Amino acid sequence: MPVKPKLGQNFLTDQQAVQRIAAAIGDCANRTVVEIGPGKGAITGALSARAGHVLAIELDIDLATRLRIEFPPDKVSVVGQDVLRFDFAAAAAAAGERLLVVGNLPYSITSPILFKLAENHAFLDRAVLMVQREVADRLAASPGSRDYGLLSVTVQLYGPVVRLFTLPPSAFSPPPDVHSTVIRWRFAPRFTELRVQAEPFGRFLRTAFAQKRKTLANNLRAAGIAPGLTEASLSETGIEPMARAESLTVEQFAALWRCLQTAGATPPDEVAPAAYDSES
Repeated sequence: MPVKPKLGQNFLTDQQAVQRIAAAIGDCANRTVVEIGPGKGAITGALSARAGHVLAIELDIDLATRLRIEFPPDKVSVVGQDVLRFDFAAAAAAAGERLLVVGNLPYSITSPILFKLAENHAFLDRAVLMVQREVADRLAASPGSRDYGLLSVTVQLYGPVVRLFTLPPSAFSPPPDVHSTVIRWRFAPRFTELRVQAEPFGRFLRTAFAQKRKTLANNLRAAGIAPGLTEASLSETGIEPMARAESLTVEQFAALWRCLQTAGATPPDEVAPAAYDSES
């Protein structure tokens, strides 16, 4: 079966890696596992031997047909659909519990898939995902590091991310041009703990990281927040006036936003999508 480059198909062929990924999701004997991009079914087979049921989301019609032939429907349900349109809420309701997620994510739409999962956090327990190594570095990055940015903060707001292991291009067919890293993401949103609301706080973060070369104060000023209000809030929260967004912890961002709100600031206008693109 020919590879379809536009779908970002790089099939995992390393059997040891397959077993490690399946094991990384933990005990799933009586659980429903959603697999994103099962491809030729390497990980699907390992999951079906461990899980109560697998929902395999495959966009490629030819591969979806092949999977339906290969796996019994009582163990694997193949959904021929774009994962960005998949109804996680309905799947969780049918399962009667929060879902587990496993996936070898296409590099070209990694960020949209991550944000889709974040939006559906209420229906998800944990995920084991394979992404480009550089993306994994950003997802798990700490404040002040070179890799820390909007993607780091946004994803970590929905729960901790841990890097598990990295695979070379030779583990795939055809081999990609980059290394891939497997991560585990446990969904445990922090909005209540941080005393912020998801949507306005998300807009605030996108504004804070809008231009990496600018200071946090300048990014907020460009978004229409009064300079005096920003300066007073930075001072009250103990943040340096010339600080850049990549130096702040999630807790500091939350404290700053709460202070700005108390002082009368409204959520800044939505920034251009390029703020996300620069992190993907």
